[in-house]
Amino acid sequence: MQYELLANAEIYRKVVLDRMLRAERSLWIASANLKDMHVEHGRSFRSVLRVFRDLSAKGVDVRVLHAAVPGERYLHTLKDAGLIGAPHFTMKRCPRVHFKCVLVDGSSTFLGSPNLTGAGMGAKSEHRRNFELGILSDDSDLRHGVLSLFLDVWTGRMCEACGRKSSCPVPLEQPDF
Repeated sequence: MQYELLANAEIYRKVVLDRMLRAERSLWIASANLKDMHVEHGRSFRSVLRVFRDLSAKGVDVRVLHAAVPGERYLHTLKDAGLIGAPHFTMKRCPRVHFKCVLVDGSSTFLGSPNLTGAGMGAKSEHRRNFELGILSDDSDLRHGVLSLFLDVWTGRMCEACGRKSSCPVPLEQPDF
């Protein structure tokens, strides 16, 4: 198995900058929590949601699977970026999602502790970020396992046995924020 152990700012550099922002076909993300994280853009920073908008405009299939209702700032930027109802961009919410992963172009898999937040994966200084750890791999067995769980949740295969379906606020529908 080929993998690289990443910690803290390495996750931002190697997962976000080197892979997520350069996705060509697909970018699938699972995160328990979402915040309007920012990433480098030239000599400044911009919301990752604007990156998602640009990627989806190029035909990249961007999917975000998350558990919690995003904060106000995230929702404002989501609307402002024109992502609600945009082709090639979909968000689905499942309150039981706690795994964190990034799947890029069907070849690169990141599996680790950080949420899709500034303190987890974003452009924060060393003194303002969480202590995070994860594995970056191009191993097909690892990718298949992560992809299987992602798709089982995404398509609703987990709903029947979930036990929380009756209390699920918006079962696997793209929320209309």
